[in-house]
Amino acid sequence: MKSYYIHFICHGNIDETLKGKYIGTTNVSLSDKGKMELKKLDYSMKYPGGTALFTSPLRRCKETCEIIYPNLKPIIIDQLSECNFGEWEGKTADELKKDKDFQQWIGGSNEVKPPKGESSADFTRRICRVFEDIVTGLMKTGTTESIIITHGGVIMTLLSIYGLPQAKPFEWVMDGGYGFSVRITPLLWQRDKVCEVYQKIPLIVEPEEKE
Repeated sequence: MKSYYIHFICHGNIDETLKGKYIGTTNVSLSDKGKMELKKLDYSMKYPGGTALFTSPLRRCKETCEIIYPNLKPIIIDQLSECNFGEWEGKTADELKKDKDFQQWIGGSNEVKPPKGESSADFTRRICRVFEDIVTGLMKTGTTESIIITHGGVIMTLLSIYGLPQAKPFEWVMDGGYGFSVRITPLLWQRDKVCEVYQKIPLIVEPEEKE
């Protein structure tokens, strides 16, 4: 029975996140430095290939696709967007520290919603539903290797739920342009809805591969 491989990659860096701002659905571009970092990674390391490329609709993800996979046309999926922070978008934790809802949210409450945003529980349900739909589609079409370029929060949450070895979301943290590859075995997926996280990406290029 064939296995299915999905390569999760976090979009490149943006100025706003480096300033400590909450940026979810705000449609910002990669920073100039973020673009240069991606190009450097693509040159010095090795990103895995695939026949299908899925991405969040947000600009920073689509720009990452263009830099790393210029020859693949991405399939844009709205549900792969980052969490919607509502009225907290663009603000820092320091600016929000006196907000009682924010205090509960940052304390781990899954049901508290940012004003005009979505709760952690809603976010998790959304991305789990779309990930399972993607896996079902890959199996139906026999697409054995694919790439998902999305947001750090999306990847960390999905791996904490479906990934083996089991780990909490913060243990799957990654820098912009980096990510993880997972292997899905149909029998194990159908029985337990889990997948094996087997490598970090991009890969270090061995000297003989550069020749």
